[in-house]
Amino acid sequence: MLKPVAFVASLLPALLLLVAVFTDGLGANPVESVTHRTGFAALSLLMVTLAVTPVQRLTRFSPLIQLRRMLGLFAFFYASLHFLTYAVDQTYLSGLGFSPSVIAEDVRERPYVTVGFTAFVLLLPLAVTSTKGWIKRLGGKRWRRLHRLVYVSAIGAVLHFLWLVKADLLRPVIFAGVLAILLGSRLARFRFRRSGVVRADTASSKAV
Repeated sequence: MLKPVAFVASLLPALLLLVAVFTDGLGANPVESVTHRTGFAALSLLMVTLAVTPVQRLTRFSPLIQLRRMLGLFAFFYASLHFLTYAVDQTYLSGLGFSPSVIAEDVRERPYVTVGFTAFVLLLPLAVTSTKGWIKRLGGKRWRRLHRLVYVSAIGAVLHFLWLVKADLLRPVIFAGVLAILLGSRLARFRFRRSGVVRADTASSKAV
């Protein structure tokens, strides 16, 4: 029951967006509205995806882990919609039709676009290799190393949001705080496990 509920909840931003499209609910600048809505959904789901493992460890509720892949793919789905909306808008404004060179120039010249585009690109290999088949091909250790890029992508996404917003910083600051907690919990766990290994090694050497 948990997975269908999470699926519907993840799909809800897209459904609400469709309703807004067909009811003229996107405001005076519909392209900007779509861009913001898809970006917010992508970042929200990315944070939820990163929160699955620490929450599961805290609650010991193992079914949560089954949601991680699905939530991550939904985050990528909304990030793709976000980028496509931006790309179409950017090339439309240029009057040249779809032109990768226009997008490339914008990525080079505007830092918040640069970091946002980088965050999106980093999600691509994670989405492609999210299947069990890729875990077997890469091996568990290498697969886990690759998927740590999600943290780099999340940092880039939060910076993108912070640099984009000019007035109301509340939402990007909240995202930054959530990400800091998630990264902090992972770092604390890593240091604890490492210190545990060190203590075990020290005890073994004393025994010898």
